Amino acid sequence: MINYLNKFFYILGDAKKRLLLLVVVFVLSSLLETFGIGLIGPFLWLSSNPDAVRSIPVIEKAYEISGFQSTQQFIPVLGIALAITFIIKSLLYFFARHHISKFGLDQQARVILRLLSAYLSAPYTFHLSRDSAGLINTLVQETQNFCHRCTLPLLEGLSSLITATFLVLLLAKTSSILFVMILAIVLPTFLLFYIFKKKAKRWGREVTESTHGMIRVINHSLGGVKETYAIGCKPYFMEQMREQAFKNADSVTKTFSMQVIPKVSIETLMVSFVVLLVSVYPILFGQKVETILPILSIFAVASMRLIPAASQSLTAFAIIQTSGYTLDIIYSDLKTLERSNGISTDGKLNLDGQNGAQSGYKPSMTFTESVELKQVTYSYPNTTTPSIKDISFRIGKGQSIALIGKSGAGKTTLVDVVLGLLEPTSGDLLVDGISIYKNIQSWRNLIGYIPQSIFLMDDTVEKNIAFGVPDHLIDKQKIDKVIQMAQLTDLIDHLPDGLETFVGERGVRLSGGQRQRIGIARALYHDSEILILDEATAALDNETEKLVSESIQHLSGIKTLIIIAHRLSTVEHCDQIYVLEGGKLVRSGSYREIVLNR
Repeated sequence: MINYLNKFFYILGDAKKRLLLLVVVFVLSSLLETFGIGLIGPFLWLSSNPDAVRSIPVIEKAYEISGFQSTQQFIPVLGIALAITFIIKSLLYFFARHHISKFGLDQQARVILRLLSAYLSAPYTFHLSRDSAGLINTLVQETQNFCHRCTLPLLEGLSSLITATFLVLLLAKTSSILFVMILAIVLPTFLLFYIFKKKAKRWGREVTESTHGMIRVINHSLGGVKETYAIGCKPYFMEQMREQAFKNADSVTKTFSMQVIPKVSIETLMVSFVVLLVSVYPILFGQKVETILPILSIFAVASMRLIPAASQSLTAFAIIQTSGYTLDIIYSDLKTLERSNGISTDGKLNLDGQNGAQSGYKPSMTFTESVELKQVTYSYPNTTTPSIKDISFRIGKGQSIALIGKSGAGKTTLVDVVLGLLEPTSGDLLVDGISIYKNIQSWRNLIGYIPQSIFLMDDTVEKNIAFGVPDHLIDKQKIDKVIQMAQLTDLIDHLPDGLETFVGERGVRLSGGQRQRIGIARALYHDSEILILDEATAALDNETEKLVSESIQHLSGIKTLIIIAHRLSTVEHCDQIYVLEGGKLVRSGSYREIVLNR
């Protein structure tokens, strides 16, 4: 449990300070409730015997101060005071419940933001080793579990445990028999949960894994819905979903069943013990049952709160046991990524889009002369053979270069290094003689990336061009300018709603060439001085390729272009061509030298 709490407090970060106020409210509410319940027995006794007021020093003092002429007139005052005590207790209880819910849901939102920030700041190699379904599951499902199966049960369980503890102490003071009876009821239930501890965590892990599996099946089947229709693989995906859905249902059923055990066991044992006590009391103690009726009356009133409190405490304990795997996942990702990204581990949110190492002010990187790769070598994690080795070349501002080579030659790895996604194992990348790794984000701000498959949101053409810019900050004049530069004017004029036309998920309502030109417009809108086109025309037909190539050639001399291509016709206009083989740069020269004279 200590290990669980350490992970829980790490995830809470600086928000754990707010827990102190909640604990104080829990204690005050429980004290008032216990005090009020403890007064019910004496109040009923005084109501039937008003003169007994003088036998209790504290109440006698209050009676004298009140100035009432008879004790019978004073009894209603005691009743009102007792009612006020319960009203205050109820208000405190409402306040506590409200803040428990508020605190838990706030933490869910904070953890979502922290995780997303960590994922978006993570090294690119992290995303190469993790699937999107797992990240989506953690961000959506596991953060919800953290709120509803970790934070809220922990707080509600603590509140109920404090209440139950005070009530048990009240019963212990009232009668040792009642105290022993309560322990005999509660301890076996706790023991039962302890025995099922490992199974509960396994069930929680199975719920997480099956949810992850369902998201993955959905991504695969609906993400490639055209292929699903064309190949006719619906039965395959249906079988995968059936397996994961029923695995999830089975695990969730087990966890829910475990949560019912406290209420059923406590109620059953408590009623059984009361009946047994009333039955054997005359035999064991030789006294009439009437002698313990005052004690049983306190027990009956206390049980109205004790049974729910004890039941809620044990239910919370059961839920917490099944949430261990959720806590492990969130803790592991936050701990690993926040440390590797240099983000503060106190849980404070930084929503400016930068990680901790970049959040301070740094001057923007300038590009006036050249970009130079100096003996760049890169090896992927857990591999011994470099994907690229000793790559060196220089690109002047405004120049266009092409990287060509067969599949597996190292072009994609080299592009990822130039994009700043992968940091070289050795060597450096310099801009005007300054290493980009001194201010990697400023380097990325200089780059526009246009891949073979452009990612488009299910939104308007305008918002896809101004990708990542809030609506109120979109520059309309700039949009018009880049549309002309990317030769999109005719397309926009023929769309039903112009710039406000929705393109569909991943741009399904547009052709491949139209999507590519929107990608070019996007890069231009963000003032990218260096454009990297990664097989940008590979999937296009000849006519569409010609249109996109014309858009690219129109930018020659205006922007610095790095083009990766299979089709040599698309690099004819480049100033320099570099040939890669086996991760090495084997030849370089003009189009005539490399292509025409080979």
